Amino acid sequence: MKKLLITGCSGQLGRALNRVYEGEQVQIINTDVPELDITNLDAVMRFVREQKPDVIMNCAAMTAVDLCESQYEKAFQINAVGPRNLSIAARETGAKLFQVSTDYVFSGNADHPYVETDRPDPQSVYGSTKLAGEQFVRDFADRYFIIRTAWLYGEGKNFAATMLRLAESNDTIRVVRDQYGTPTSALELAKMMHVLEPTENYGIFHGTCEGQCSWADFAAEIFRQAGKNTNVEYITTAEYPAPAKRPAYSVLENQMLHLTTDFKMQQWQDALSVYLKEILS
Repeated sequence: MKKLLITGCSGQLGRALNRVYEGEQVQIINTDVPELDITNLDAVMRFVREQKPDVIMNCAAMTAVDLCESQYEKAFQINAVGPRNLSIAARETGAKLFQVSTDYVFSGNADHPYVETDRPDPQSVYGSTKLAGEQFVRDFADRYFIIRTAWLYGEGKNFAATMLRLAESNDTIRVVRDQYGTPTSALELAKMMHVLEPTENYGIFHGTCEGQCSWADFAAEIFRQAGKNTNVEYITTAEYPAPAKRPAYSVLENQMLHLTTDFKMQQWQDALSVYLKEILS
């Protein structure tokens, strides 16, 4: 039976992967920090040698973008050293490795969707540490899939859930209108990884739902689909300052997915509908 190791199993993507593989002939080894500290190479080597997974899916990351700015070493340990350690272990044991990355590896100053071959230029600690993680995977792993995603939501804390919570006590919510990207369902991303997993179609992939919008547009669509009367006040990034610079435009084009597979991610509005029906039912 195939063995699949998922790190960061309690996060949105980790939970979605468990759903996608449910009922299949696969043994899932779920880990989070208490079970496996990916920043400790000795611990990673012992665990992987003992478990002998066929596939490692690294969903563990420090994703608190603003916190990364003030905790660089911790961010680098989790987002870069962790993937390095898993890559070394994967190479020794012959496992495939999935490393989940981010739109933050780009500057966010483009006027067209980024493709996999565009030059990274991170503008934040989060982005630079995730890019370092990508490079370590490329340096140390033999068989790897690097999946860049963006604006992820699923089971757990996320933008959509936050908007619905705020709508319970606010008639109007102020949301940034000048940052563009693609809301992406963790379930859709898990399906994409499930499609790639049995293949030898290695390399860097972008994995987001189809289409694009601003954060304010996203909020408005959440309220529309959820039947809320909450108003969205469209504001600028300058009106909502934060420690870490946000990409103004970080739409990712799934070029490699389109060119090398038959799988297509859902339109972001359709994927959002599936998510909202689940959590509101």
